[in-house]
Amino acid sequence: MIEALKNALTLPDLRRKLIYTLLILIIYRLAAHVPVPGVDQAALQQLLAGTGGTTRLFNLLDMLSGGAVARFSVMANGVYPYVTASIILQLLIPIIPSLERLAEEGEAGQEKMNQWTYYITVPLGLLQALGQIRLVNAGSATPVLPNFGFGTPENIVSTVSVLVAMTAGTMFAIWLGELISEQGIGNGLSLIIFSGIVARVPENLLSTWTQAQAAGTGGIGMAVLMIGIFLVITALTMFVIVVIQEGERRIPVQYGKRVRGMKMYGGQSTHIPLRVNTAGMIPLIFAQSILTFPAVIAQFFTGAESPAVGRFAAAVMNFFSAQSPYYGALYFLAVVGFTYFYTDVMVQQQDLPGTLKRQGGFIPGIRPGRRTAEYINAVYRRITLVGALFLGGVAVLPYIVDLFFQTRLLITSSGLLIVVGTVLDTMRQLEAQLLMRHYEGFIK
Repeated sequence: MIEALKNALTLPDLRRKLIYTLLILIIYRLAAHVPVPGVDQAALQQLLAGTGGTTRLFNLLDMLSGGAVARFSVMANGVYPYVTASIILQLLIPIIPSLERLAEEGEAGQEKMNQWTYYITVPLGLLQALGQIRLVNAGSATPVLPNFGFGTPENIVSTVSVLVAMTAGTMFAIWLGELISEQGIGNGLSLIIFSGIVARVPENLLSTWTQAQAAGTGGIGMAVLMIGIFLVITALTMFVIVVIQEGERRIPVQYGKRVRGMKMYGGQSTHIPLRVNTAGMIPLIFAQSILTFPAVIAQFFTGAESPAVGRFAAAVMNFFSAQSPYYGALYFLAVVGFTYFYTDVMVQQQDLPGTLKRQGGFIPGIRPGRRTAEYINAVYRRITLVGALFLGGVAVLPYIVDLFFQTRLLITSSGLLIVVGTVLDTMRQLEAQLLMRHYEGFIK
């Protein structure tokens, strides 16, 4: 791998792509430190250090924004509105016939879908900025943005400027990601999220070191032991993620022979690779958002005039709190359920039986058409069980670690999924570039 990386650096065009990617990531990290005007940083840090529903939601958004939420910078929205817009369009494709026809038009249809994704991203960015600020002000004892709101005339200009700045930051981050995808190496949006996750590792290391020294009686020795344990846990988790992410079930496919003129086409054998984890980390985002929503809504009613309403709201917040004994089990079950749901959506969009039928292919021993669809769905449901249990275990791993060590992982398990997936994708692209130039790649 080191030799292959040296070969990549010796090639002028690949070296330019790598340097270009690095410079774009540096620009994004610098922009992530530009705060929104009027932010009370002390109140923001106090909120993010809490354990309520608002804190969990903002920690999730902080990961997706690359650490920008922790500073409430102009990049606080990150690329999350774009991710949400993409998911919405994917879920609408099998429902709206015009979108389904557009998705089948090849490259031209994909470009049109990308345009619609950008159009949806802008209002979603505005709504997310408005929602974030209202939630953070409501969930904090001291307002993080005290001059925000349309209720007072003198705050209108500052409110509009903050919303426009955060939405522009989202589009700027998406633009930087597109530049990386077009002229750099790797998937730009994934690399932007990846850079934010990795940038927080030194801060987490320092936090773990400080907590171990304060809680343990062994001083520096205890701190070194704790960091060593977390490094081992991180390495083992990454190994399991790589095994599951690369796991696939290969379905044999045979193509019939066709004679056109004096030539014979087809007749070859191949396979369909069915991924064990088709859904990626989307189920984790879905599950955490759904479980966070009741606690976020309930916190608005904790100060209600009716004592019964206040007690019920407090009970809901406690039940959906990360400290609740039921939260880990609910999170696990929600991730498993959303994994099956999202995988079914993706399988329906791919329409593998229809594609095989149009191309003259068939699975040996299985009749084309409905029987092929039933067979592929049955195989997908069996292998998805492994992927769903894996994602559920990844989701609750931080709570298991916190139960035994009373501290957080160096990189969250959701973050590790992004890190591993991004690294593997970038390595494949580098390997393809090297093989084009007759160099040995990363993966032998």
